[in-house]
Amino acid sequence: MAIRLFLFSSIRTLCVLNRTSPIIHRTHMLTVNNTKAIFSQGLHMKTYDKDAGFDKEREMNKLQMGQEEPLFKPVESIKIGSRRSRRETLRKESQTENFKVTENDIREQDKSLHFDTISSINNDPDTFGNAVTAEALEDEGDKVEEEYINSPTRHSRKLRTKQYALLIKDHLNNHRLKEAINILEERILKEDRAKPENYIYNLLISGCAKAGYARKAFQLFTKMRQRGLKVKQSTYTSLFNACANAPYRTDGIDKANRLREIMLEKNYEPNVKNYNAMIKAYGRWGDVKTAFLLADEMKEKGFEFTTETYNFLLQACASDQEFGFRHCLLTWHKMLKAGIKPDYYSFNAVLRCTRDCSFGDLDSMQQVLKQILDGPDVPQVAAAEETLPILNHESSSEIGKTKNPFTDSKKSSLQPQATINQALQVQTDATSLELPNLLAPRPHLGSMISLAEVQKPHERFLLLGGLSCFLELMKSCNITPDIETFTSMLEVIPPTNTAEKQLLTFIRKIGLKADIDFFNILIKKRSMRFDYEGGKEVLTMIKTAGLKPDIVTYGVLALGCTNEETSRELLRQMNDNEIRMNIEILGAMLRQGCEHNSFPYVCEIMQISLDENIKPNPLFLRHLDNFYIKCARAIDARRPWTKTKTFKKNHMKFCDKYRLYQEEHGILGLKLDDAIKKLRQRPYDYYKEDTIDGLENIKNEKLARKQKLRKYIKKIKVENLKGDETQFADDLQRRDNQTLKID
Repeated sequence: MAIRLFLFSSIRTLCVLNRTSPIIHRTHMLTVNNTKAIFSQGLHMKTYDKDAGFDKEREMNKLQMGQEEPLFKPVESIKIGSRRSRRETLRKESQTENFKVTENDIREQDKSLHFDTISSINNDPDTFGNAVTAEALEDEGDKVEEEYINSPTRHSRKLRTKQYALLIKDHLNNHRLKEAINILEERILKEDRAKPENYIYNLLISGCAKAGYARKAFQLFTKMRQRGLKVKQSTYTSLFNACANAPYRTDGIDKANRLREIMLEKNYEPNVKNYNAMIKAYGRWGDVKTAFLLADEMKEKGFEFTTETYNFLLQACASDQEFGFRHCLLTWHKMLKAGIKPDYYSFNAVLRCTRDCSFGDLDSMQQVLKQILDGPDVPQVAAAEETLPILNHESSSEIGKTKNPFTDSKKSSLQPQATINQALQVQTDATSLELPNLLAPRPHLGSMISLAEVQKPHERFLLLGGLSCFLELMKSCNITPDIETFTSMLEVIPPTNTAEKQLLTFIRKIGLKADIDFFNILIKKRSMRFDYEGGKEVLTMIKTAGLKPDIVTYGVLALGCTNEETSRELLRQMNDNEIRMNIEILGAMLRQGCEHNSFPYVCEIMQISLDENIKPNPLFLRHLDNFYIKCARAIDARRPWTKTKTFKKNHMKFCDKYRLYQEEHGILGLKLDDAIKKLRQRPYDYYKEDTIDGLENIKNEKLARKQKLRKYIKKIKVENLKGDETQFADDLQRRDNQTLKID
């Protein structure tokens, strides 16, 4: 009886303390359980060591080591396991002993026990997650999904696949790539909740490929595969085109390699168009070896080579600046031996190889000539040290009669001009010598005896027969050159007024219409040889032909702006024609300012960039950095002209302006590479911007889709144009006036 009275008093104390403090409650329950263990031992009941003193040891360890409470204490496990039994016992004993314990007290006791158990679980470091926060907080994704499910669909406005395709095509034709992608991602998938077909994905992948948005093209390809849509042959072709037009080489090559791996995993056999696209992708990014390996793979599988295949191989040759011209000759003659007729694009690719590529070492070129000529009768190439002429001039006496305006003191520095004059005489005097022609079906070397000095584009073009032979070869293939072909030939003919007049004569004779791009290249060609007056003469030709200058015209005219006055005149003309300044034009002016060591000119260009809010490109920053370093080295070398007051004053102004320019763009204190990396434009960001009309006509989308205006040049009197009689004298006078002193 005494034992029962003691238990009843303990239980009453527990109920009271449970309302006040959970800590006292647990301590008292510990005492009660220990008391139970003691009395159970007195009644000869079997007990364990963990029931007597185990909790005390845990408390001591927690105080010593500073650890959290264990997940489940023995006493709490007993409480959780015996809720119902204790609830019934309390009810019965409360009735017998007149001890009133309400049902609410029992529920509160259970809640407190449950809360203590959850708290011990959440505080345990070995337990993953949080049970309380998982129930209390709602996931944001669940809210979006519930809103998406509950929102009504637009069944009445759903379109068929053909109608969606027409909307996408309209955006792509107007160069609105972002809006075309939104048709799929926003309208079809989110608003209309329709299932897109592979035709929609193929349209968008093709549009991204043409625009060079390779990253988005492969994202759409991944989504297409995840939806289980069939990947067609045209899809792979578009993806390789996207690799070819990618803005970065790493993107192009890496994605092309990954796509080839996917094709191998799927056991997909590419067709001729797929191979052509692969050759195009690898060839444009300079991987000539892989491009020709793919061509060999095509041959092994029995595919027939087409003109398009050889054109892409010629493009691959053009990407190799060291050996591209040599590869071009071999590929050209393989095409002729295969019985495939070259087309318009083939000749343009050859002109590009002639302009951009060399033929490497002389020994390798000698082997190529033996393969092309199919015989051992190939003259040995002279050593590079020998100063032999390019061709065997039998009429050199006529060249010698030409008055040489240069003095003997400047003979070494002006030797290239004499070579140009000789090359021009070779081209115009066709009756006295025979030019080589390595493109003809039966190639020959003509009067050539050496390749040692063939280094420049116009010298390599003479190996192909020059202007007349090249046009005759096109005529034999039933190909009429257009103005784009003549624009390419303008860059490989000798840099003389006589050669340019000869080209204009051929254009008039054929009856072609010229566009503004042809005259822009003509201005650039004259500006690059410092014939600025000849460049201004082209402006008169443009006006006579009935054409209007564009932004590129002013960009090449900027190459002739050597001081502040000429640059201000160019800016005035641009403002009159409502053409906005860009960084390319400023870069051309800055190049001239740094070349002529003009501090005021360089400072004025930087100020124009700040006023017009024009962001510099890497080339612009390199020009400024090189000019700053050049001035610092001149000061360190203690050059006499660096000690003048004018130099010190102008140099101080330049340094202040340069520091201000760096502060405005946030690159002050950064190295050149870090500054370029910070200001470099990311091409992929362009496709994420909203489409807007340009500020000038050249950037307006509607005008850009139209064909450029072309006019006949019959009104231009070619015979009255400036010739080479006074060109050399003007060059001599200009070089005499140039000084290396800094203003």
